[in-house]
Parts: sequence; structure tokens; C-alpha cells
Amino acid sequence: MIKVSELRREYGSGDAQVVALQSVSLEIAENEFVAIMGASGSGKSTLMNILGCLDQQTSGGYWLDGQAVGSYDDAALSHIRNRNIGFIFQTFHLLPRLSALRNVMLPLRYSDISEQEAESRARTMLDRVGLGHRLDHKPFEMSGGQRQRVAIARALVNRPKVIFADEPTGNLDTRTSEEILVLLKELHREGQTIVMVTHEPEIAEHAQRTIRMSDGLVIEDSLCAQ
Repeated sequence: MIKVSELRREYGSGDAQVVALQSVSLEIAENEFVAIMGASGSGKSTLMNILGCLDQQTSGGYWLDGQAVGSYDDAALSHIRNRNIGFIFQTFHLLPRLSALRNVMLPLRYSDISEQEAESRARTMLDRVGLGHRLDHKPFEMSGGQRQRVAIARALVNRPKVIFADEPTGNLDTRTSEEILVLLKELHREGQTIVMVTHEPEIAEHAQRTIRMSDGLVIEDSLCAQ
């Protein structure tokens, strides 16, 4: 599903140059649940942004589902994101004026499906995450865990090949975090490929595999005890 080879990302130039990634090579298979770990500045967020087609490498190669997306322009990357990628963020990124239903429908506005089909898919996804009874509620009317479930439904609605979760439990209490992780594991068992960034070992333990980063390098790649 994902392959990167000799990936390097630099920012700035000369004395101000920062090397965020250096010579990163790895593969993630379809239906894997992978946690990417590391301290602040380790390169994990930079790697996530490149894998999610939000940024591009300075050098090296990136293939997503067999496509050499590392060489695509912004328009092509936008198309890839809309068709193949779902995002779950720590801060939810829901539009406050829209209902849960309308927030989940947003990614489908840029596709060629009808409004009726978009609403049907959004309702199905909200049912899937246990929020079929909160369709008309706006974000401020929901708990943090409910807002994250809306975000997960939004990530799933375009039927992505891979979901990228960036610290998905970072703003949640322990019990709610566990509920969200149980949901992610259920999605994985159903065949979803998930790549999750976290700095917390106890969160990473829920994944199938852990990739540890430091100073822009992969320093460990191991299976998690299940």
C-alpha cells in the first residue's frame, strides 16, 4: 500500500537549513495498523504529512497503492487525497456551524456523487461510529469523544485506501481514548489500513506494528505484542 525509499525532507537553506527527514525507507502493507512514534522534532509529523500527500519530499521516492505520488503536482495530490486518503486529527477540525451530518458529507462535495448519495453515505458512517442519533447536532453540542467519532466518520466517508490518524486521542480523557482506539481496531479488523502518529507508548501498543523515529531517521521497526 505504502512504500518510501531514501526519503529526505529539508527546510530552508544554508546555515538556516533544517533536515526533518533523512534517508527514510519503509513499506506498509494493505490492512496494516501501524503506529509511528517519536519525540517532538523526531520527524514523525513530517513523515505523516508526506505520506498523507500534504507535503512533498525534497528527494527520494513515495509510492501509494503503486502510484509514484512523490512526483505529482498539487492538483494531482489533491485528487489523491480526496479519493484515497482519510485524515483524523487531534483537534478534530470540524466546522462549528455545520451539523455532524454536514461535516461528514464535506469530503464528498469534491466527488461526482449526488447529494442524496453523499447524505446516505454520511448517515451510514455516523451510524457506524455510534452517532446515528446525533446527526443534527453541531460540534459544540457534543463531547470530545463524540467530536472525534464525527471526525472518524468523515475520514471513512470517501472509502479511503488508508487512514492517517495524527494523535487521535491527544485531546481526550483516558476512558474516551480507549473507546476511540477500540473503534480504530475494529476498523482495522474489517480491512482498513491505518497509520497513526503518537508519542505515547500505551497508545502505540494498540497498533499491529510500531515504527520509532529520532532525528529524522527510523531507529526501530517492530511488531507489537497483541
